[in-house]
Amino acid sequence: MAIIYHPNKKIFTLHTAHTTYQMQVDPLGYLLHLYYGDKTNSPMDYVLTYADRGFSGNPYAAGMDRTYSLDALPQEYPSIGTGDYRNIALNIKNEKGVESADLLFKSYEIRSGKYQLQGLPAVWADKEEAQTLEIVLADENAQVEVHLLYGVLEENDVITRSVQIKNTGTGQITIEKAAAACLDFVQGDFDVLRFYGKHAMERNLERTSLGHGTIAFGSRRGTSSHQYNPAVILAEKGTTETAGICYGMLFVYSGNFSCEAEKDQFNQTRLLLGLNEELFSYPLAKGETFTVPEVILSYSADGLSALSQQYHNCIRNHVCRSKYVHMQRPVLINSWEAAYFDFTGDTIVDLAKEAASLGIDMVVMDDGWFGKRNDDNSSLGDWQVNEKKLGGSLAELITRVHNQGVKFGIWIEPEMVNEDSDLYRAHPDWAIQIPGKKPVRSRNQLLLDFSRKEVRDCVFDQICAVLDQGKIDYVKWDMNRSMADVYAGNLSYDYVLGVYNFMERLCSRYPDLLLEGCSGGGGRFDAGMLYYSPQIWCSDNTDAINRTRIQYGTSFFYPVSVMGAHVSAVPNHQTGRVTSFHTRGVTAMAGTFGYELNPALLSDEEKQQIREQIKTYKKYETLINEGTYWRLSDPFMDEIAAWMTVSEEQNHALVSAVRLRVEANQAAVYVRLRGLKPDAVYLEEQSGRQYSGAALMHAGIPLPPFTREYEAYQFVFTELKEAGALYEKV
Repeated sequence: MAIIYHPNKKIFTLHTAHTTYQMQVDPLGYLLHLYYGDKTNSPMDYVLTYADRGFSGNPYAAGMDRTYSLDALPQEYPSIGTGDYRNIALNIKNEKGVESADLLFKSYEIRSGKYQLQGLPAVWADKEEAQTLEIVLADENAQVEVHLLYGVLEENDVITRSVQIKNTGTGQITIEKAAAACLDFVQGDFDVLRFYGKHAMERNLERTSLGHGTIAFGSRRGTSSHQYNPAVILAEKGTTETAGICYGMLFVYSGNFSCEAEKDQFNQTRLLLGLNEELFSYPLAKGETFTVPEVILSYSADGLSALSQQYHNCIRNHVCRSKYVHMQRPVLINSWEAAYFDFTGDTIVDLAKEAASLGIDMVVMDDGWFGKRNDDNSSLGDWQVNEKKLGGSLAELITRVHNQGVKFGIWIEPEMVNEDSDLYRAHPDWAIQIPGKKPVRSRNQLLLDFSRKEVRDCVFDQICAVLDQGKIDYVKWDMNRSMADVYAGNLSYDYVLGVYNFMERLCSRYPDLLLEGCSGGGGRFDAGMLYYSPQIWCSDNTDAINRTRIQYGTSFFYPVSVMGAHVSAVPNHQTGRVTSFHTRGVTAMAGTFGYELNPALLSDEEKQQIREQIKTYKKYETLINEGTYWRLSDPFMDEIAAWMTVSEEQNHALVSAVRLRVEANQAAVYVRLRGLKPDAVYLEEQSGRQYSGAALMHAGIPLPPFTREYEAYQFVFTELKEAGALYEKV
């Protein structure tokens, strides 16, 4: 069994294939955290130590025992008002304004299957793949119950955590802070790995030594944000890609979040991830329940790559639900960088003709097809087709595109409204704003209040009326501003649940639709969105060199199969950089492959390169998206960006490398591979040379001498079983 309760010691043990998570109800009724790490069958309560700690308070129930203090003990879900002065997971305020939650063990339940969360995305699993532990803590004085939910996916080395807070009293309570998960470590010297960024340069890895005090980051933008991803890694000093201990936390949520890593006065470490307490104050009436979104935990004793691979597997197989998750997806071309707002129906049909001749599967009509929208200053909220601009109905355009032999996709931004729109003129109160104050504009647009059902219903009906006009194969859902005018403490949370409600309805009504998420590129790149859309536009920055870094940071938690990545024109529209078609193609193949350019402006030679790129991508698409992913370099530090994917059987591998800098008389650069069979012999398809797996992993392969800046290379390795047998004889 994955979950075991030891009644004599009141210890809960959660086992996965390679890890153990353990906690204990102590004699005073507090739930203490004991252990998370390599698998063990031993009770770990011996790690608890007790001493008289100066200025660390003692619960009244401890009597005269000065050695018992929650300020110095590892806890499972620490709360305010218990004498623990570290960062806490829960803060509850009653009607009198008193902030306190002294949580004691009440009951537990172990059941088959994985818990689900009403209205929220969460890891899913078949009944035989998972178990659930529910532990109930209660504060009788505050009249609140806290249900700690643990989902154990044994074979995936994943443990999920969520929390449900119930008002069991007669008056209103207010939740001021709520984390989904806490990890307490009684020892360890750690680094914090976080993923910061900005619009068009998301998820840069930053590794910081955790000294005394708190490292905190998060989002108060209403979305998970370009600035910080809702993910964190706690790694022991010296942990590398292939060796060392590390812990991951990933928030399955698309709104405001907070992560806090703290080293205390006794050199203990606490890691918290959950809802951001700023701009948050959630009222709960008698009998109501509040659900904290889920955190996915995972642990690796074999370095960062193994941790990433566990998350990749979990997201592909237990977060994403779309029928397209394990299917080959259409190679698309988007009209945005090809035409921006300046297009007609004929423009889209011409793009479809070019696409068909190049082997591209789908054309996507981006922003500008609705209302009177010829720039980004009007018509958001008016989701009616501009038939004058398109030269006919949308149904006619879809038919014309399909007649070229390609699929049709369309762009939407349902959460937004322009003041210059019929919707805003009819319902100005539907835009989020603080009463009596003019709203904050961003991109000259406002945010619709998706916490309100009537607002969602109106937009949903408009979008469905568009999608029902023909066979639309793909929708790109964009979101191009942050939330600013937070008029109430429940708004940011309820807004995100409103978005999830809309997306759930959309996915249910159109199960064959390929939905791609987007928020100015990667501003809402999170596991919550991936529950509804199997891919997300990784960044608005399509520069191949910048993309090596963006996709590198993204890969620590998210698989290649969810990263939208396209070949764009040069000079690049974001950086002005010029890179070869080959380099742009190699970089974009580390994602869901497509194009952002105008084929009519390309030479015959460039068009032929597109045909060859698409053939290459489709040949290796399953290997790229389903294989085991390895980072082979750090593009922030090294002179190359290199990565590879290996098939489950370890008999095929695709290796990619991009030179990031060159210099005169440069030394040879070697790329060491990973994840191969050491004793196998592999044929490199292009050169025809044979290598042992051990040689490829220990000595590596030298890159060819460069002839120009930003060169890229791909190597395909196939195991030669016959050659391997001969090699053994020799």
